[in-house]
Amino acid sequence: MPVGLGYRPAATPGAPRLSPSAGEVVDQDADQAIGEVVDVTPVDLPEVAADTGTWLDQRRAYLADAPEILPSYLRSADEFAQAARWVAAYYAHVAAFHATRLPIYLLRLVARSPRGAARLLVRWARWVSDAEARPLIREAAGRELQVSLGDGVVKHGGGDAQRYLMLTSRHDQRVKGRAAVTAVVAVPVSVCLVAATLTLPTWAISAGIVGVLALLGVAGRQPDKPVISRYVAVQHQRPVTSDEIVNALEAIGIKGAVEFVAPIQVDGPGWRAEFDLPPGVLAETVLEKRKSLAGAMRRPLTTVWPETDSDAHPGRCVLWVAKQDPAKARRRLWPLLSDGRVDLFEDFPFGFDPRGRVVTLNLMYTNLLIGGVPGSGKTSAVLVIALAAALDPRCELWVYELKGSGDLEPVRSVCHRYVSGDDDEDCRAALDALRALEQEMNRRKGVIRDLPVEAVPNGRKVYPHLAERRELGLHPLVAIFDECHTLFEHEECGKEAAEIAGRLIRKARAYGIILVLTTQRPDAKSLPTVVSGNVSTRFCLAVVGQQANDMILGTSMYRNGIRATMFDPRKEAGTGWLSRSAHDNRIVRAAFLTQDEAMDVGRRALAMRRAAGTLTGQAAGETVAPVDTTTIVDHLRAVWPDGADRVHSHRLVEALAAYRPDLYGAWLDEADAAARSSLLSAALRPHRLRTEQLNIRDCCGGAKGLRWDALRAAENARGNGG
Repeated sequence: MPVGLGYRPAATPGAPRLSPSAGEVVDQDADQAIGEVVDVTPVDLPEVAADTGTWLDQRRAYLADAPEILPSYLRSADEFAQAARWVAAYYAHVAAFHATRLPIYLLRLVARSPRGAARLLVRWARWVSDAEARPLIREAAGRELQVSLGDGVVKHGGGDAQRYLMLTSRHDQRVKGRAAVTAVVAVPVSVCLVAATLTLPTWAISAGIVGVLALLGVAGRQPDKPVISRYVAVQHQRPVTSDEIVNALEAIGIKGAVEFVAPIQVDGPGWRAEFDLPPGVLAETVLEKRKSLAGAMRRPLTTVWPETDSDAHPGRCVLWVAKQDPAKARRRLWPLLSDGRVDLFEDFPFGFDPRGRVVTLNLMYTNLLIGGVPGSGKTSAVLVIALAAALDPRCELWVYELKGSGDLEPVRSVCHRYVSGDDDEDCRAALDALRALEQEMNRRKGVIRDLPVEAVPNGRKVYPHLAERRELGLHPLVAIFDECHTLFEHEECGKEAAEIAGRLIRKARAYGIILVLTTQRPDAKSLPTVVSGNVSTRFCLAVVGQQANDMILGTSMYRNGIRATMFDPRKEAGTGWLSRSAHDNRIVRAAFLTQDEAMDVGRRALAMRRAAGTLTGQAAGETVAPVDTTTIVDHLRAVWPDGADRVHSHRLVEALAAYRPDLYGAWLDEADAAARSSLLSAALRPHRLRTEQLNIRDCCGGAKGLRWDALRAAENARGNGG
């Protein structure tokens, strides 16, 4: 309905009629059809349309979107230092650029010296001869006199004799004076030149001649052929214009009125344009057609970055275009490359957004899933995570690189556990690590449960002050499983690994245990739903379809416009969507480190841990024993007497204590045989085994005991998943 028109209510018999207000539109034909006047109630009342809040509300709304008073580089010492270094490096490069071309500039000037000498001679001759006065003299000599007589004007020739004589007299005086000045200057200069030629060395004379020729070349310069080469970078892009954006949108099929909500402005190393798309068109459409948009704008793909504006509406698009192609720009260095340490309870630098701003990441109380096609940059991302964990001396780092390429070798020297390979043995080691992590989670759960309320004021989880207390063993533990699909697809280990990983992802994050998983095949088999469905932080690099996109980022992310299919792994390796929640998604390029740089960071992390005394496990030269997954059922089978169909409990306790004194030795502290039998019965109850009264003549007569058939039945039930 057009703005300002009212709605027409149904006529009610006997209802009072109100005369139409001024400015209302009434359908007279309809009124005549029903034989009576129908009142129109306005919808857009003036007082409602004008009510935009109080003056204070309006100012608050403006202030919410107001720009920063000071630029970011004046509010951050680190950013200011980086900017200062960049400016110094830029002008140093410009100076070096021109310094290396000085001989070329000199040759250009010498080549232009004849033209410059000719120009100077012509100018000198015109000055000495007072050429600028000659047009005035000619004009005075041929000027017509105009005499006013009555109503008419009488013209006659003959010139203006008086003015002509005055001009010629002054002309002669100037010519004589300028000739005298020329002579006064020329004679001493000539004498000096002759004397210099006879007395100065040859190199000085040559330098003087070149200098004179260069000065003459300055006079002979041509505007269309500058002597000095312009310092330009060919990868810098032309400024963005509204016409370019509108034409590009139309070229990719988005037609209609595009309304710019703010002027196109410089935003960091690029231009930012905010506009509302035509009604019915979502910004997600532009994101999906990013490659086509870059082609329509005739710009490199890596310089065009459309985004949605969640604070506005789904049809608002924010387009950022880089001034310089990031693929050709100098690599941005990880802020922790040369110095600094990490506190995993705080944010640490992970990468950069398309505008070059540092993007941070926090791993505490979360888990991380990284996925993408081969060559999309997963290694760069997981290496940054591993190095960040290594730079926190408290963190215990477990690394299982199930590709076998050695990409995470830089952190091996600080790892509590480190495995690199994709063989069956490596998969069994990874499964053993998951078992150990679950045991550690249960231990930490008990420690935190026993802490006083004052130590856990905001819930029972690991806090920084608890991580500092080494006796508690609640330090951060980061476990990285690179190419985890190798483990989950393993015929022997995959099922159990998926079950344990699912339990860890759901519970372990509160106890300081962080799982980092990477995969290149995100499907139901290689990345079980129990794992992918519960990860809270995700980083999705280039993928090939909607299913892979939503397996990594979460259900419906593709439909909501968060699509990693927009990335080209050949040009945008390491670039992906970093998703912390359904409403916190941003494009990030993980920081890239060479192997040599990563090794340097690893050595620095090793030195920090040695100073802090926090090296453990393999890094400290210790042997990490595999997790014991056997139960009391297995131990009873191992000590069961050959051929016996039933054994008394007190004899089984003695055998168990001799077989595994670490587990059952304390049971012998009970002097009473009945008490020992009670301990065995309690230990067997979780396995659905019950002791019973047995009468064995060759032992001690009647006492509690266990039958062999019951033990075999419990073992078979466990093997069948019972």
